[in-house]
Amino acid sequence: MRFNNVIPGGLLILFALAEIAYARTFPRLHGQAYGPDLFPTLIGIGLIVCGAILVVQGIAQRAQVPMVEIGDWAQDRGNIANIVILLACMVFYILASQRLGFIPCSLLIMTTLLVRFGSSWRASILIAAITTLVIHTLFAKFLLVPLPWGILLPVAW
Repeated sequence: MRFNNVIPGGLLILFALAEIAYARTFPRLHGQAYGPDLFPTLIGIGLIVCGAILVVQGIAQRAQVPMVEIGDWAQDRGNIANIVILLACMVFYILASQRLGFIPCSLLIMTTLLVRFGSSWRASILIAAITTLVIHTLFAKFLLVPLPWGILLPVAW
């Protein structure tokens, strides 16, 4: 899929405006002309400039590049199914991770995706288990990111 530069440029401008609006909510420092909102605002202004450049390029190339061009990959139903499964896995994690926990959700998602993309069941389960434990250890123990325990809370280590 290919987009004319007008679309990502417009999205970049919208994101930058939202980021600047959020930065404006940061508290002011007493007695200073600038505060913690300065750098996010400057970054937002830079993003607006980049987005505007993309929009101008997109308008200039409008005759050669359509707004949205669907690639040949979209003709294959398997590719569409892969995208739907991947999005469904993300929605499943968002909805179920607090209740089930990171470890069960990660095992289910990784096993599903590995099997879908061609691995055997045995290899998929083994890879998913090892990867889940490594990711959980890195995030929970070393980076101190609290991952949800869910149903495994009684055996949390």
